[in-house]
Amino acid sequence: MKHLFPLLAILLFANSLLSQSVSLKGVLQNTDNESVIFANIALYNANDSSLIKVETSDEAGVFRIKDLQAGVYYLTASYVGFADIRKENIQLTADESLDLGVLTFATSAVELNEVSVTAQRAMVEIKPDRTVFNVQGTVNSVGSDAISLLRKAPSVTVDNNDNISVLGRAGVLLYVDGKRLPLTGQELSNYLQSLPAEQIDRIDIITNPGAKYEAEGNAGIIDIRLKKDENLGANGSLTATGSQGRFAKANTNVSGNYRNKRVNIFANAGVGYGKIFHNMDFQSQQNGLSLTEKVRSINTWDYGNLRLGTDFFLNKKHTLGFLVEGRLFGGNRNDFNRITLAQLDAPTSIDSILIADNNADDSRTQNTWNLNYRFDNGKGRTINIDLDYGRYKNDSDRFQPNQYFNSAETQILTEVINTFETPTNIEISTFKIDFEEKMLGGVLGIGSKLSRVVSDNTFLVFDVIDGVSDRNDRSSNLFKYEENVYAGYINFARPLAKNWNLSAGLRTEQTDVFGDLQVFLSELRQPPVDLNYLNWFPSAGLTWQVAPQHSLALNYGRRINRPDYNILNPFNDKLSEISYQKGNPFLNPEIVNNIELGYTLAYRYNLKLGYSKTLNQITRLIAPDEIDPRANFITWENLANQTTISFNISAPVQISEKWNAYFNATASHLDNQANYGEGAIVDVQVFTYMIFQQHTFNLPSKFQAEVSGYFAGPGVWGGVFEYESNWSLDVGLQRRFLKEQLNVRLSASDLFYQTGWDGISSFNGLISEGGGRWDSRRVSLSLSHNFGNQKVKSRKRKTGIEDEAGRVSSEN
Repeated sequence: MKHLFPLLAILLFANSLLSQSVSLKGVLQNTDNESVIFANIALYNANDSSLIKVETSDEAGVFRIKDLQAGVYYLTASYVGFADIRKENIQLTADESLDLGVLTFATSAVELNEVSVTAQRAMVEIKPDRTVFNVQGTVNSVGSDAISLLRKAPSVTVDNNDNISVLGRAGVLLYVDGKRLPLTGQELSNYLQSLPAEQIDRIDIITNPGAKYEAEGNAGIIDIRLKKDENLGANGSLTATGSQGRFAKANTNVSGNYRNKRVNIFANAGVGYGKIFHNMDFQSQQNGLSLTEKVRSINTWDYGNLRLGTDFFLNKKHTLGFLVEGRLFGGNRNDFNRITLAQLDAPTSIDSILIADNNADDSRTQNTWNLNYRFDNGKGRTINIDLDYGRYKNDSDRFQPNQYFNSAETQILTEVINTFETPTNIEISTFKIDFEEKMLGGVLGIGSKLSRVVSDNTFLVFDVIDGVSDRNDRSSNLFKYEENVYAGYINFARPLAKNWNLSAGLRTEQTDVFGDLQVFLSELRQPPVDLNYLNWFPSAGLTWQVAPQHSLALNYGRRINRPDYNILNPFNDKLSEISYQKGNPFLNPEIVNNIELGYTLAYRYNLKLGYSKTLNQITRLIAPDEIDPRANFITWENLANQTTISFNISAPVQISEKWNAYFNATASHLDNQANYGEGAIVDVQVFTYMIFQQHTFNLPSKFQAEVSGYFAGPGVWGGVFEYESNWSLDVGLQRRFLKEQLNVRLSASDLFYQTGWDGISSFNGLISEGGGRWDSRRVSLSLSHNFGNQKVKSRKRKTGIEDEAGRVSSEN
């Protein structure tokens, strides 16, 4: 960290050089003459309504806006829980500062008909049902991708296999624009790595969803919201970004919008390519053997995506919308795998060396269609109907030679060559209806959802002998999985008293599952997966406004996590001749009960304490093979239970007029317990924590600088892999040109290259210790240009397919 302090000193020195010409100041108070702290103040040019400056009030409610030119302005001030203030006809003359005196926030709501105020958002917003991680506009998001941003998000942890947990709990669902991603494992990782940060507006983290939401997902929902052009008239934006680490990445995105009183048409398109590396090293001990494994992976990809939608405003109450999305992805993955084998009592005396260099060509096509109808009578009654269909096609062809060499690597002892063809086709159909009505002093919500998912998985293995491929019927199979979920819910929310609010709901889901394993040898036949179960999911929330700037919230929810489709397939997917992964068709769904207590001060400082108890936790384990003493495998099992106690605190702090900071800290205690018999026991307790901070500096000549970073303490991934601490430091600089329409951003990430992981796993006679690094240290440059009318927003909507099929993967 010694390198950080000179950088901070330079930024602080530059901060002191700001000029002191014409300025504007004032004091913000409420009707009780109390100071309103950290309110948003926006100053506009009265001639063209262009935004001039955004500031916040300090601990005394005072705001100051400096370096202004003579002219006529108007000002707006906004704060959660109060009506906006608007001050017109502010006239500034040269070399004469102006004091507006005391501006008082009214307690009743006031609508602004002519101007939509857009102020700088806080990096993290804590709302009643979610935590919002605002990404758009932060300098250090440039050149990054979705998986890197999730590593920085509050309460979120990403493990060495890119599995995601929230508040120490696994089983989180990933959404994009309200639609659930039908991907897991390597497919999900590839998608998130190919999703540029420049396309992302914010990340919503919903740790305890209510009855209206799908009950799937023990840790709740992470919804990645992409940028949209949502304004009247014609407008759009064009962004180009280049990033260089060991390898290069680049992407270009264009979006546009047109709206009049009858129709809204919007579109977004992007193309990109990239190349990254991922290195892993493991030292394992099993069955009296010592194995040293080195894996060097290089992934390349290119993609294209298109999103096109139309809303027809039939009249003031009725809206009809269509939405079509498509994405093409192509990639190549090269894994250079070297394993040395020796006796445990003589680890330096090498018996043999296995070289297993994999090459895989992957392609993915996904298309979704949505038809939406919305009724809103303007008096509290709404009806929303969604019809959705999604189709996902994944193809993967892999070539895997396994060559055993002598200790000097001068002679091939044996050779086994395999090829794999593993296409997957997924179809998702949903119907969803939601009804809301104001009644009994509150809001009643009733809804229903029907969903059907069909996943066709083909897993063909071929033995290559003398250049001729022959299908291996013992290792090949076809696996078809069908799932139907019939859901209904009721939810009611209303004030109980002046400062008390209650919401309560109940959701029920009937799940019918059928998985048919088709084999090529009769002796390998297994009974189908045939499950039918009914679950009830209550939820409740109670909020208490203790004082104007103090509030408490207590929430409870019960949720379910069904196993991913791919991990139910019991056949072996070889990573090398002595390393493979296999599914478990007998996995049970997880059930979790979550309780959270939150406290908010001044609508900005947030504390949250959580407790969760998960039964039948689905976890990833590494164990030795029962037949081949050299081999080990990855599989999935149900832990007996997992108990998690978590704590989170977030605080935005204004250190000076030109220096704003944000701090977030999360701590969790996890207790994993399971006993599979014959000594296969899981008994792991671990305390883990993560601290994230970001500092933003407003520098002279309209430059803005950022310094951000995190430190993550030791923890546990899956059931038994205990990892060590890691950290990262990022810096960035940005400036706007051409009347704020062109934004140029330069950033550098993971300056000291400490984002990697190291850890150890000990289970059922297998001890494996290792670590991994990837292409995380990068320099990025981004140019973004906005054009057209950027003032008035149009309608936002999401689709009904959002909750489906997040458990599909074609990583076979």
